[in-house]
This record gives sequence, structure tokens and C-alpha cells, in this order.
Amino acid sequence: MVQPAQAADPSANTAPRPAQSAYDREVARCNSGTSGQDRATCLREAGAARQESGRGTLNEPAYETNQTRRCDNLPAGQRQDCITQMNAPTNTQGSVKGGGMLRETVIPVPAATPGTPAAPAAPMTAPAPATAPMPVR
Repeated sequence: MVQPAQAADPSANTAPRPAQSAYDREVARCNSGTSGQDRATCLREAGAARQESGRGTLNEPAYETNQTRRCDNLPAGQRQDCITQMNAPTNTQGSVKGGGMLRETVIPVPAATPGTPAAPAAPMTAPAPATAPMPVR
């Protein structure tokens, strides 16, 4: 039997939406101080993310597109490594508040095949000669 309060508010009988659950988790992080942002900024960002999620503009494909778009302006030789870094498992350290995030991704580089010369290494330069200190008189 449907109670009058439930009939008036159909959302009273439904489970929380994913956007609301994500918002609640973010607010908890903001309040605990583990977000890496000051509380006001964190709450503002959490609210903006919930609003965008409600519009349908904050979804997984958009996130993945944003990840790979960061690599588009790199030279071709670096672009694939950048995409690999964005999609592969990485070790992440640091925080935005602490000055930056450091990502470490191991990208295997195949050894040269036998009979082919290895790629030339960058020429080594000798260190600048040390200058003797001027005598003090």
C-alpha cells in the first residue's frame, strides 16, 4: 500500500542517484580535509560536478576524451606515450595542494634486434672546466 507521503514525493521511495552519492562522498572528503583543496573551493567544485552530472555532461566518455586531448599537442613520438600514461596503471604521488601530481608509468622499450645497430645516443658533453679561484691579496 502506498502511503500518502510517498504518493506526494515519488523520490522518497527510490534509492539515491549515482550523482548524489558521488556528491555525498566528495562533501565528506571536503569536510575531512583530505581533498587537497580548501573547504570552500572543494564544496564549490563538488556542487559544480553534481550540476554537470545532472545535465549529462559529466560522464565517462567525456572524461576519457579529456584525458587523451591533453596529449594531442605533443609530437607524434611522445603522443602515444602520453596516451599510454593516461590509460595505463600508474603510481601517483603528491597533491595539487602540495605543488603537483607525479605520475610514474613504466613503458617497456624493446631491445634492438640482433644485427641492427642501436639507436645513437645523444652526444656526451664534457663538464665545463673548473676555474681556479682568484687569489686574495
